[in-house]
Amino acid sequence: MIGDTGVGKSSILLQFMQGKFREGHEITIGVEFGSKTIQIDNQDIKLQIWDTAGQEDFRSLTRGYYRNTAGAIIVYDITRRETFENVIQWIEEAKNNGNQEMMFILIGNKMDLESQRMVSKEEGQQLALKHDMLFLETSAKQNVQIQEIFTESTQQILNKVEEKVIDPTNSTYGIRVGNQANAMKLENKSAQQSEGYGCC
Repeated sequence: MIGDTGVGKSSILLQFMQGKFREGHEITIGVEFGSKTIQIDNQDIKLQIWDTAGQEDFRSLTRGYYRNTAGAIIVYDITRRETFENVIQWIEEAKNNGNQEMMFILIGNKMDLESQRMVSKEEGQQLALKHDMLFLETSAKQNVQIQEIFTESTQQILNKVEEKVIDPTNSTYGIRVGNQANAMKLENKSAQQSEGYGCC
């Protein structure tokens, strides 16, 4: 998860992981980590999620986390236009440091603050379309479309695996074969022998 400081990355992760929201802004120092198993198409998928600091002071540290990553969740705050304008920089940074098949999803967070909106939904949709990204508006506070961030992102990554755009045996794409504890895992429960993949 990438984006400017204060856009709600940590709140999104907390809501997704624990179903909680914490008032106030706690600055992420470096990188925080979350791991959760979700189910898509009868497959158990273990996600490994990195919540990176948005401050410039930590950028050199967080750039290293783009390597071997399957997807990037770029978050902006709909009430702070500068965070939307900085999305292009985050896209470029991810593309320069990640793999060529990295999945991108653009998130306009804090839709519960509609009266303070400075970025229209249409602007977010247009930017996402221009850069071939998924797009959602969310509210970490009200738990609106938080699960969808991760299910839709994962589904797109799965589609790339099934279409053989991504080779799950090539760790460059952020997907690992096997049952490593620190990997996203896909298990096809309908098969007699499960096949695992790891990601993100």
